[in-house]
Parts: sequence; structure tokens; C-alpha cells
Amino acid sequence: MTESQTYFSLSREDKIDALEVAASKLGRPADLLEKDIWVVWVLDALFGSDLGEHLVFKGGTSLSKVYRAIDRFSEDVDLTYDIRQIIPDLIKDPEDPYPPSRSQAQKWTEAVRNRLGEWVGSKVAPMLSDKVKAAALPAEIRVEGDKIYLDYDAVRSGSGYVRSSVLLEFGARSTGEPAQRHEVVCDLSGALPEVFTPVATPRVMMAERTFWEKATAIHAYCLRGEFRGGDRYARHWYDLDRLQAVGIAARALEDKTLAQDVAKHKQHFFRETDRAGATINYADAISGSLCLIPEGEALEALAQDYRKMQEAGLLQSDAIAFDALMARLGDLQVQANTRSE
Repeated sequence: MTESQTYFSLSREDKIDALEVAASKLGRPADLLEKDIWVVWVLDALFGSDLGEHLVFKGGTSLSKVYRAIDRFSEDVDLTYDIRQIIPDLIKDPEDPYPPSRSQAQKWTEAVRNRLGEWVGSKVAPMLSDKVKAAALPAEIRVEGDKIYLDYDAVRSGSGYVRSSVLLEFGARSTGEPAQRHEVVCDLSGALPEVFTPVATPRVMMAERTFWEKATAIHAYCLRGEFRGGDRYARHWYDLDRLQAVGIAARALEDKTLAQDVAKHKQHFFRETDRAGATINYADAISGSLCLIPEGEALEALAQDYRKMQEAGLLQSDAIAFDALMARLGDLQVQANTRSE
């Protein structure tokens, strides 16, 4: 490996060497460091294009890559496309992008569902495919509805729990605001600065809003008793604990307007029912009845998912034990409900 080369210009053998050296220095699995490079590359491709003007990067990956609030590997890219861009004909007031009734909420949701997949398939995917081909990268773009997969040729294999594919999940039922630009770099660059890796500057959702989005998602899980959306859902509990540790949770709990906005958004667009079939009222989550600790089989399923994340190296080797995590989130639950009274 010669001095000052870009990662993608390295030979396969030199890429393996670079990843293994960085893995040794950073204490992270080589396959996760490799995937991280692809995550940053796709963020740069998205937000370096005209499409990035109305996109917002959010979720756990933003908490780890931008705010450094959580110390876990985040492999998926969660994105919001401004609702005002996708259904401008239905929104009468851009300053208040909420449906006036339940029937209108259903109409908006259906319109977003119909248009988002078309936008992803006709605008985003071709742009990414062109960038992959222009850079002659060993990857392919695959579209499934409103999701895009960046399937790459991995040089390092690891746990089957971590796929050699970056998932881009698009939503378009909010504005994604407040958001601002932040620089995102690859983890490998900290260990091997002589190897040039991608750098991105996405528009990123405010961490306090992410706290409330995760807290309300957990609240719904606890009342429903199951999580929809596959595995790795234990990350939301882990993330909430980390947000508490770095002070973001405290700021979020003080921001009543933000909490109300998230609850209003969830009530309009993410209607869920509890075990008894009753509609979950998200206002309860911000007014003294937040639930962060599941019970029975739901708790057992959560514990199993958390262990799988630990075994796959998605969490640091010294990550908090599950029982201790639940205890800390129990304290956060009490704190949140006390402040809301």
C-alpha cells in the first residue's frame, strides 16, 4: 500500500490489511469498519446531489456518526423526504403540515405510500446507480418499494447478523425538521489517516427529536407487546440509555413543544393498537404515562435481540448488561413521567 491512497483505489489485499490494522487499533470488527465506509459513501452520494436538499438523515446511525452519542455500529440509513415536497397538492399550509382530520391523515398516508416508492425508484436509485458506475465501485443498487439496498462486494466477512448491504429506509410523513448540516467521516480514518475515505455533509435531524421518536416507538412496543420491522430493535433501548448518559435526554424532556409535535405526528401517521385492541394515545407518552419497559414474552424477545447484537459486535464488548439497561431505563421512565406531571 503506497502513501496517501483512497480506500476504493486499494487492491483487495490492501483493503483487507487496512481493515485489519484499523480493527486492531479501534477494537471493532473489520467487517463493520468496511460497512461503515459504504454508509458514509452513500450519505455523500445522497447529500452531495440535488436530492439532498429535501432529505434529512435521522435515527441511530445519525446518533453514532454525527452526535457521537451512542457507541454502537449503526448499519442502516434512515431518511426523511420532506412531506411538503411529495404531496404539495394536499398540504394547504406548509407551516402546519398536519392533516386536519383522521380521514385526511389516511388520504395523506396513502398518497405518500403511492408516490414515495415511485420517487425512490425513478429519482434516487438511478442517481445512486450512476454514481456507483462512474466510480467503478464493486456494488449494485437494488430497489424494494420505498427502500434501497446498496449491495457491496465485501472483502471481510463476519457474523451473519451483519449483511454486506446498506439499507436506505425512506419515509415522507414529516418535514424532518429541525435539521442542520454536519460532517460525517469513516471510523477507519481515525486509525489510518493516510487512507482517504469518504466524507459526507448530510442534513441531520436534531438529536432531541430523535429521542422522542425512539421513546414513543418504545412506548408503542410496550403496549402492543411486539415490534414490527425485523430484528435489531433492541438498539432503540440502548440508544435511549446513551442519550440519557450524554445529556440529550434531559434536554429533550425539557422541550415540551418538541415532545408535543412528535406525539401529534405519531398520532396522525402511526396509529397503533395495544394488546386489547384499543388505539394507543401517544399523548400519554409525553404527559406522565411513558412506558419504556416491556413485560412477559416481549421482554424476553427484547433480551434475546440485545444478546444477538452483542454477539455480532454491533455493541462494544463492554456494553451494559441487559438487566442493568432495563434498570436504567426504568429510572428514565420515572424521570420522564415525573417531569411531565
